[in-house]
Amino acid sequence: MTAEKRVLSATEISANNKKRFRVWLVVKNILAGVVAVLLMASCASSRSAAADERAALSHKMGVSISKKDNIKLYRQAAGWLGVRYRLGGTTKKGVDCSGFAGAIYKDVYGTRLHRSVDDIYHNDVKRIRRGRLKEGDLVFFRTDDKRKKRPNHVGIYLKDGKFVHASTSKGVEINSLNNVFYKKAFVKGGRVVK
Repeated sequence: MTAEKRVLSATEISANNKKRFRVWLVVKNILAGVVAVLLMASCASSRSAAADERAALSHKMGVSISKKDNIKLYRQAAGWLGVRYRLGGTTKKGVDCSGFAGAIYKDVYGTRLHRSVDDIYHNDVKRIRRGRLKEGDLVFFRTDDKRKKRPNHVGIYLKDGKFVHASTSKGVEINSLNNVFYKKAFVKGGRVVK
């Protein structure tokens, strides 16, 4: 092969490489655009699914759940609604108030609470006034002999004056702190000390 032919052949190869490189750039840009569109659609879909879940839980729980709220708390609590009361119970086959609070705290916050209401009240929480309650705080009640100040019932505060608990009559349910019975029985709130 002559030197002239070798130079021409190298020029043709260089031109072919440039064409391939341009085609590769176009394909790369198209693929990047497709990936970006798919990611945006996926994010929008995730946001929509999260909004749908918040709306469904808000309806079920009777409180307006926003992006700022702990969705895991509401999801877990909703899964327990209607579970029957059973003294000493800690499962969805039957649960008492401290068993319910303990199960929620373990699943949502990774925190173990003492087993009895009295032990939780005296060992696991910093006591707080009703006006300082935040989502996830515990609420303590004295539901029998009002002369004693020691609580015998516990629930978990949600928001807007609502709390979830295992009642002896209806099992796991949501009530209001403004309910006449619970308003009189309220002892104190408690924020779990970790």
